[in-house]
Amino acid sequence: MSNKTLLDSKALQRTINRITHEIIEKNHGSRNLSLIGIRTRGIYLAKRIQKNIKKIDKVELPLGILDITMYRDDISKLKTAEIKKTEIPFDVNNKIIILIDDVMHTGRTTRAAIDAIMDLGRPKKIQLAVLVDRGDRELPIHPDYAGLSYTANPEEEVLVKLKEVDGRDEVIIVGA
Repeated sequence: MSNKTLLDSKALQRTINRITHEIIEKNHGSRNLSLIGIRTRGIYLAKRIQKNIKKIDKVELPLGILDITMYRDDISKLKTAEIKKTEIPFDVNNKIIILIDDVMHTGRTTRAAIDAIMDLGRPKKIQLAVLVDRGDRELPIHPDYAGLSYTANPEEEVLVKLKEVDGRDEVIIVGA
């Protein structure tokens, strides 16, 4: 088994910058937007997008952290469900929520995240931004913003490494 690099550090940063610009363009600016990152790496991607928007649009968007553990449809299969804190310090009602995750695969994580957000209120709209869309959906959910689309084989794993968690920035395929 070998590893294949999809994005190195510079390419990863360019991809996050592009996603940021697409979010601003699609929403005609950043007014009424709020960011929610899905634990774990979605949080750090959301913080980077927040920083980029502040630089570009001079607006600091509200940022929330979402733990979806209790909303997973496979929670009974988990050996131990480690529940971490959800911190959404703003009202989601009537907001455009940009939900951010690192890798999108089956769509089940996104479904769980939407359920969690809807328990907090009724957003005007939820848009999904992912760094990598690896395809092979089990639910009819697709990202509004995808940094990279890569059709992975079932035996391959797409790993996003971020400085804040892993000490380096890269996206690799394990088992390629």
